[in-house]
Amino acid sequence: MGDAFIRHIELLGYEKRFFPSQHYVYMFLVKWNDLSEKVIYRRFTEIYEFHKALKEMFPIESGDINIENRIIPHLPAPKWFDGQRSTENRQGTLAEYCYALVNLPHKISRCLHVVNFFKVRHDDMNPVTDSQIKKPEVFLLPKDSKKNPTDITGPIVLQTYRAIADYEKSSTSEMALKAGDMVDVVEKNENGWWFCQLKNKRGWVPAAYLEPLDGPDESEEQEPNYAGEAYVVQKSYTAVEEDELTLKEGDTIEVIHKLLDGWWVIRKDETTGYYPSMYLQKAGEENTSVKSELRNRGAPPRRSTIRNVKSIHKQGRKQISQETYRRNSKKYIQNQRKMRGNSQNKANVIIEKNEPENNKPKAQPAVPPRPSKDLILNRCTESTWRKIL
Repeated sequence: MGDAFIRHIELLGYEKRFFPSQHYVYMFLVKWNDLSEKVIYRRFTEIYEFHKALKEMFPIESGDINIENRIIPHLPAPKWFDGQRSTENRQGTLAEYCYALVNLPHKISRCLHVVNFFKVRHDDMNPVTDSQIKKPEVFLLPKDSKKNPTDITGPIVLQTYRAIADYEKSSTSEMALKAGDMVDVVEKNENGWWFCQLKNKRGWVPAAYLEPLDGPDESEEQEPNYAGEAYVVQKSYTAVEEDELTLKEGDTIEVIHKLLDGWWVIRKDETTGYYPSMYLQKAGEENTSVKSELRNRGAPPRRSTIRNVKSIHKQGRKQISQETYRRNSKKYIQNQRKMRGNSQNKANVIIEKNEPENNKPKAQPAVPPRPSKDLILNRCTESTWRKIL
């Protein structure tokens, strides 16, 4: 395999830390050419020093010789005192900087200076924290920040979830769990993989293994939509459980219920069943490289397959049976057909009622009687009167 290089850098947000003293660090999700994804933490002063060194290494591309040749993006210098407001306000600029950096010519974007700066350090995996003082506060960048870079995120209180069973990780980007572990959820992805942190560990965890502390999380799930949303299958899957569907790439289906564990209830013709959401793409949307890479990861386990009698998912959670999905979906389809049939019949009735009226001969306009010669002579002009005589 060739040298390592970075495919994408995404700014997730920043952390406010209190040990050894109060300071701020930015969180980046770095995606490498081997399809691994790592979360790293950097202070802005570090990022700016990296930026200055990069400009010295490439004076032409930084515009030092001729400003018109500059392609290395600008980055403002850190302030004398970087507080929370400046840290927040800088996020849009920093996100754009990372995007531009990765898209520079390979001699810059893949140089050792860039690669080494964004590599995972020991502190990224084992941050220096002291839980007895105060837990770090996490501020996440909004999802639509690219559309509106000036949109400033507010503080986000991370939700704490409990692991309901042991989970052994299958890749370096995942995190192993033990039953009873308390984790903070940083990102909830609709594909069923959630990015979590546990003390000094961070990684992706199947949502099926997690439950909130105060009660079932069904309130976060959308209600079933039996009208369905059109999606296209991007990766084939062979059903393992009886209530799952086997589909091929390219099949068009309708999603009727999006569940948190990443297994959505879908409808193919009049058949309903579960299918991994990460293998689906909304009809009309473009396929991106990020989505394609996500599909290389295995589908997360289903919540119904996690066995734990103490889990509140079994005690308080309202689960919809597959028979209910099938019956309601079939009823919806039948109602739609009936409504279409009724509207068509009404149209036919209107046409039939109008047919007798259309068949009747239309009334012809009355022809006025021809005026007499004397009337013409009395009313005509003098020239006409002369012509007649």
